[in-house]
Amino acid sequence: MKKIHFSKPDFSSRDYNVILKSLKSGWLTHGPKNLEFEKKFCSLVNSKYAISMNSCTSALECALKIIKKKGEVIIPSWTWVSTANVVLNTGNKPVFADVDINSRNLTAEFIQKKITKKTVAVIVVHYSGLPCEMGNIVKLCKKNKLELIEDSAETLGATWNKRYTGSFGLGCFSFFPTKNITTTEGGMLTTNDKRRYEEIKKLIAHGINKDKKKFFWNRESDLPGHNFRLPNHLAALGISQLKRLKNLNNKRRKIARMYDKFLSKFPVVFSTQKIKKNLTHSYQMYSFQCKKKYRNSLLHYLKKKNIEASAHFDPPLHLQKYLKRYSINLPNTEILAKEIITLPMYPNLNKREIHRVIKNIENWYKENVKKK
Repeated sequence: MKKIHFSKPDFSSRDYNVILKSLKSGWLTHGPKNLEFEKKFCSLVNSKYAISMNSCTSALECALKIIKKKGEVIIPSWTWVSTANVVLNTGNKPVFADVDINSRNLTAEFIQKKITKKTVAVIVVHYSGLPCEMGNIVKLCKKNKLELIEDSAETLGATWNKRYTGSFGLGCFSFFPTKNITTTEGGMLTTNDKRRYEEIKKLIAHGINKDKKKFFWNRESDLPGHNFRLPNHLAALGISQLKRLKNLNNKRRKIARMYDKFLSKFPVVFSTQKIKKNLTHSYQMYSFQCKKKYRNSLLHYLKKKNIEASAHFDPPLHLQKYLKRYSINLPNTEILAKEIITLPMYPNLNKREIHRVIKNIENWYKENVKKK
């Protein structure tokens, strides 16, 4: 039986054409399409400045470097490893905080418990496409003079109180193939601070300030930078994909509603997210909880049926070997790690495939739960 993939990028004929056109232009590195992509991205998230780059990880690293402070950075353990890696790689200390069991996100209450005199920043991660409750988080960070960084890798097009994620602090986005739009690899950093914008532009390009060259051949650097640039043809792809973002996200939401409707029939074993009215979900992933004693059984069953499902994130960061020196008790995170299941989710997942996923979960339930 044909495999149902966990995620697949959605490419249109226009996407292929703009890449080819860009390649034929001869401009293969960072170029004019980057500026166009950045302007359109600013318009979407309502940010003054945006800098395209090669990954969200690079954006997060730039965000931490640009604040020019060292100390403790509060992050969720319930996230991908890059969030912790950038904290360590910039000479800071990760401090793990627990998350809300329903939203699977950091809250102001959990952040407050971890603030010390050494805290310099908070990185919130909007899990799977659902924004954090940003109002109280913004107030808390302002009160304690903490830098706010948003890991918005999974929430492009999602809003809190009609305001887009990535517009509350330094916003970091991903265009990896599994995300809401893709440039194959790529990322974006948003800010409203012009000084920081100018410095990040140098940081991603070997520290060179092209705007202040005395001579056209000048290669003098102002600071120790990186090569985090996004190629021109991938920025062209980003522009094309961005035009379809609303439609792509609406398709994801339609699939999520189908999953929700089915899983709600089995409340003893499964629990789905309850989405507050002031939030919009972009469903970069679809996740639900399955009772611990059944979770692994269901994942193995789906694998045998050639359906790719997973558990984002098991193990959580604070239980991973190289981060255990920062490990503490995070009860909600540890419950989620043993109960979470993420199902196939991508815009061109068709009804036949969705019903196949649903039918196999139902068959598993009959074989493993109902008969007991």
